[in-house]
Amino acid sequence: MAEHPHAALVRRGYEAFQRGDMETLRSLMTGDCTHHVPGSHPLSGDHKGIDSILDGYYGRLYSETGGSFQVDLRNILVDGRGHAVSVHHVTADRGEKHLDEMGGIVFRIVGDKITDLDECVTDIDMSNDFWT
Repeated sequence: MAEHPHAALVRRGYEAFQRGDMETLRSLMTGDCTHHVPGSHPLSGDHKGIDSILDGYYGRLYSETGGSFQVDLRNILVDGRGHAVSVHHVTADRGEKHLDEMGGIVFRIVGDKITDLDECVTDIDMSNDFWT
């Protein structure tokens, strides 16, 4: 059975992210896409527009962790109506701090492009501590 197109789109995004392939990620998102990051740390908030997401948020994930930020995609759920939900495991090191947690993203897809990403984490307090 073939993978649903929305699941395949999200999977391509995770694979590109892991490779640091920002051009492929750019091709998967709309120009006005928004990535919502939970918490009250310097990286949290709404990253509006593809440049803010790729150069701002994703660039900082790599730079703040010295390139150690890794995401292992575990599952993708779809509703067939423009939503996909990913479940992933994140690890990263930042100074003396280590991040090791489960999380996920709720994706909104219009046509064949991602228009909105709403990130969720297992423990907001732990995330806040890691990024501050």
